[in-house]
Amino acid sequence: MITEIPVKINVKTTIDDQETFELVVFGRAYHKGDAFFLRYEEVLEEGTVRTIVKVATEEALILRAGAVKMRLPFRLHKKLRGSYEMPFGTFETLTLARRIEHKEGLIDIVYDFTMQGTPSGTYHLEITFQEDIK
Repeated sequence: MITEIPVKINVKTTIDDQETFELVVFGRAYHKGDAFFLRYEEVLEEGTVRTIVKVATEEALILRAGAVKMRLPFRLHKKLRGSYEMPFGTFETLTLARRIEHKEGLIDIVYDFTMQGTPSGTYHLEITFQEDIK
């Protein structure tokens, strides 16, 4: 049986050490097999987006569904194809993970991001989370 823990999640994305975006949401954390998962929803102008972050040894995956559809796979030092779907079309993405760390309360991913063949910069995704005690 999978035990899900309610968590408060802080998602911080920094692009090229210049632009920073931060999001605070509530979600669930759980282990399944040798992987760790975070699941949360965010409400955007376009609608609700459901996000699942999966982390295992040297690899990670971010899946988003709903108003925004995205599949971003990561494997340490490997280029992987993904996709970003918007109302006007689907874009091919490429990620090259430079760092994937997961420890208690933290998922830390640094990666080079390319969309439709154009480099978009180096992204630092820092997800911190803690049990949400009501």
